[in-house]
Amino acid sequence: MRNMDRRNRIRVFLPAFLCMVSIAAGPVYAAPVWPADTGIMAEAGIAMDENSGAVLFGQNIHVAYAPASITKLLTALVVAENASLDENVTFSHDAVYDVESGSGNSLALEEGDVLTVRDCLHALLLRSSNQAANALAEHVAGSRDAFVEMMNERIAEIGCTESHFANPSGLNDEEQYVTAYDMALIARAAFANETVLSVDSAGSWKLPATIKNPEGLTIAMEHKILAARDNPSSQYYLEGALAGKTGYTSIAGNTLVTYAVRDGRGVISVVLKGTQPQYYLDGKTLIEFGFHSFQNIRIAEQESFPAESDGIDRDGDHYEPSELYLEEGACVTVPDGASFADVTRTVTSELGSGHPKTAVARLVYTYNDRQVGSAYVCARNLHISTEPLSVSLLDTEEAGDGTEAAGRMTDGADVPEAAGGSGWTVALGAVLLLGTVSAAVFWLWYRRQKALEEAARRRARRMQRIRELGYSEEDFEKMVRERMKTGGGKGRR
Repeated sequence: MRNMDRRNRIRVFLPAFLCMVSIAAGPVYAAPVWPADTGIMAEAGIAMDENSGAVLFGQNIHVAYAPASITKLLTALVVAENASLDENVTFSHDAVYDVESGSGNSLALEEGDVLTVRDCLHALLLRSSNQAANALAEHVAGSRDAFVEMMNERIAEIGCTESHFANPSGLNDEEQYVTAYDMALIARAAFANETVLSVDSAGSWKLPATIKNPEGLTIAMEHKILAARDNPSSQYYLEGALAGKTGYTSIAGNTLVTYAVRDGRGVISVVLKGTQPQYYLDGKTLIEFGFHSFQNIRIAEQESFPAESDGIDRDGDHYEPSELYLEEGACVTVPDGASFADVTRTVTSELGSGHPKTAVARLVYTYNDRQVGSAYVCARNLHISTEPLSVSLLDTEEAGDGTEAAGRMTDGADVPEAAGGSGWTVALGAVLLLGTVSAAVFWLWYRRQKALEEAARRRARRMQRIRELGYSEEDFEKMVRERMKTGGGKGRR
């Protein structure tokens, strides 16, 4: 009887005890599941956060497809990085006529036409002119083949490993293919370029007179989502739509790149092997998914690294925590409802391409094994050389007999006596050293002045481009600041 009473008491007490334990321990929350409540009709597609590089949605993102004219975003990037907008481009016979049969010439460009690089870029991105692509390639590299080499070198620098390009226009070629992931990387690099962004965000552009258009020609953006920016009633309207590119060939089907910015967050979508008109809706769906289901969190506002560490060793040098700082603006992208505590950090010495010159390490962040962002650890005083400037400048074989003597003096070597006494030798060496150092200082000052003058010229050209696009300087600076900011409107959670 006593055993049965004991069992009854246990039955009553055990649930109450477990309840008290659960209350004392407090609630335990799991990190939110990665959103997957979307889909597209195209064969492949991706949504990528522009700020962090996180893949928000992916469908066949590592399968290669023909890119068609979205190739021209890469062409524009290579041109913008290697040519001045005011340079004149002369259209050759091959640039105009050596194109795939049936690809057209909607701008009626002709051999001998002369347009600026600026005009050609607008024709390239707004109206997808294959002739402009060919002419720009020949202008920048001397030939299309040489330009294609530049294209493939550039995508390797960006980090693309699954794609290859064979021409600057995107027309069909067995050796021309791209994955959705690589194309998102290319678009991210292109939209980070001020020239490409300003041209590709234009709604229209007036081309000057050409042989077959003596009155000039006004061209308008073909991308329907961008064309609907001022029409909220359109099915293609997308809040914050800023830039993008369309593509089509019989092999590629419909391809599309779209870029939108809201409250400082940028999202890029790529659609491959789509169909008309669904591929526009696919691109729009991916952008909306990226904005509505995710948030950005600034790493520098959350991360205690490197204060908690013992510093970093790189290339034989040691950097104390006080010498290190985190890259400004870097962020992670996580689902709504998640927090920075839900991400995992690893430190790597592999910096990758495009890193800051002062970077000594990189922090990589994952969320349930997905990479969601990274940040560079930079050194305030990078340990490049401890040798004084005068010594590094003077101690060279090419400097001549006098500077060699001065260099040896700074190294503490013995100076042979010349006829007439050591005093004269020392005085002569001092004069030579002073003159050489003075020349070095003057040369550094001269280079600095030339750099300032070049920066002023670039700014003047930039302001001219902005005015031609119909922006005020204040408007354009605001747009660029919003695009470059991170930690968008949803903020930290």
